[in-house]
Amino acid sequence: MSYTPEVITLLALNVLFFCIATLCLFISINILKNWDMNTTTSLQYRLEKQSVLVATFIKYIFILKLPLFLFFIFSVDKISGVITGAMCAAGVVNSVDFGMYLVVLKLFNLYLFGFWLVLHVKDQKSKKREFTKIKFWFFAVAYIFLILEVVYEFSFFNALEIDKIVSCCGTLFSAASSSSLAVVFSLTNTQVLVLFYGMFLLHIFALFRQDTILSLFSSIIFLIISIIALILFFGTYIYELPTHHCPFCFLQKEYYYIGYIIYITLFLATFFSFSAALMERIKESRSYKKYYMISLIFTLIFTLIISGYPLVYFLKNGVWL
Repeated sequence: MSYTPEVITLLALNVLFFCIATLCLFISINILKNWDMNTTTSLQYRLEKQSVLVATFIKYIFILKLPLFLFFIFSVDKISGVITGAMCAAGVVNSVDFGMYLVVLKLFNLYLFGFWLVLHVKDQKSKKREFTKIKFWFFAVAYIFLILEVVYEFSFFNALEIDKIVSCCGTLFSAASSSSLAVVFSLTNTQVLVLFYGMFLLHIFALFRQDTILSLFSSIIFLIISIIALILFFGTYIYELPTHHCPFCFLQKEYYYIGYIIYITLFLATFFSFSAALMERIKESRSYKKYYMISLIFTLIFTLIISGYPLVYFLKNGVWL
């Protein structure tokens, strides 16, 4: 693989994050072993200062990893211009056996790292620092997935071959595809819309009820159904082409980068309800109403954006695709 400036940037940042995160892990373990807010010893005082420093490093690593996911997709999409057969990021990702697993892992880490940041913010506001041990335990778990992502990302870019002919997104995201995703193409447009808007209503209901179990369930299922609906139905109206089902192409300039807005709003719509539900289970408190409201706002924005495309198309042409 000929490394582009974008790829070099990603890999260099991964090395930096690996070194800092590993150092933070060792200090975090020491904090977990000796932390006791009920004591006033010099050791506890030193641990409190260390916890502030380490948490600051972790915070900036995790904050940067969030936009770097979008930068990763942008970089892979740019590489598609030099790989034979690839029309967008889909062809590049699928040219490596574990490429899609890397994307899923990165998406999973977005929620993992984001939730750590929520814990950190709550801990900073707590006079008793009641979330300190929880957030460092959580970091120890997140560290494993962070390192796994770094290893996968290095392996992914190393495995890319410019002269290798790959499948385009039109082949990958079609009923004729041999991948497991081909199963969902058996769904009709009516079934897709019933599933999507049914889950939308359930998610809205869960947000208004502020029910922790229902919010967790609806967040996960709404995320999955939304991506399926984008591939099978709404994406075709963004492209205005009934045979084009790629979930990556509308990230490109030709479609005004609308994909970034769509995916960011979907992430925020599910992340805040997911975080509110988890925090309520951890703290056994009903003080996360703001999170549910933020989730509600982004859920409505996301649904309005993707629903607007088929409606505008119908108004312009008088027919559905």
